[in-house]
Amino acid sequence: MSMSTPGPERVPSSVKVGKTSGQGKPPTAAKSAAAKSGGNRPGAAKGGKGRKPVTPVKVSGGRSWGPIAVIGLVAVIALGIIGFGVFSVVRGSRSWEDKVADIQGVVNYRAQKNAQIDARDHKDGTLTYVTSPPVGGAHNATPQNCNGDVYDAPIANEHAVHSLEHGAVWITYKQGLAADQVAVLQKKVEGKDYTFMSPYAGLDKNVSVQVWGYQLKTDDVNDSRIDEFIKDTRILAALEPGISCSGGNTTTGPVTAAATGTGMTGS
Repeated sequence: MSMSTPGPERVPSSVKVGKTSGQGKPPTAAKSAAAKSGGNRPGAAKGGKGRKPVTPVKVSGGRSWGPIAVIGLVAVIALGIIGFGVFSVVRGSRSWEDKVADIQGVVNYRAQKNAQIDARDHKDGTLTYVTSPPVGGAHNATPQNCNGDVYDAPIANEHAVHSLEHGAVWITYKQGLAADQVAVLQKKVEGKDYTFMSPYAGLDKNVSVQVWGYQLKTDDVNDSRIDEFIKDTRILAALEPGISCSGGNTTTGPVTAAATGTGMTGS
């Protein structure tokens, strides 16, 4: 068996591709750009033109003001409620004197420091007073009954002033005032402790309402200030608080020289 002698080792030949060689030359820049833009994909526009650019959808970044407005409204209401509550507490803590001072037309005789009005001693017989009707001063030892009592004739000043000392509100009205107007005043008194009412001779206004040291006069029986005055002063204006309005004088007419009384003296 003969063995052939190997020939020289064959070296693979290489072919250099030039810029102008056939299929092996690199793609041109134009063709490369077209490939990237998808020019050869189905649906691409003919004539070498690309697809029409798609207009981007604009997404609005604005806020939704509806919920914000609702929240703001709720906040305003809440603040209003809180503010009103604080105001009510502060106003409710004010003294009755401050409240009366806010009532237009009320005269504060306590502030005058008039000795004749401030006097509180008990005296018999007829007495002279600084104001008409009186709002304070020396008085009879027996007060006038003031448990919502309505008197149809003038009563003695001397008894009435003693009732003011105990915190009663005295409503007086001009003699001859129409019955329907008297009835309006009567409703403010009946059934209410520490109030009483009577006609008053020579009154310069249709109505005069007084407690010790304070007075309000008006021509209108429906004047809302009357109710405000009663609410802010009744019992609170007492110089001798806690004494009942029962057991006092119940008659009308002037005081007599012997009318010393033994009722609610409070002294």
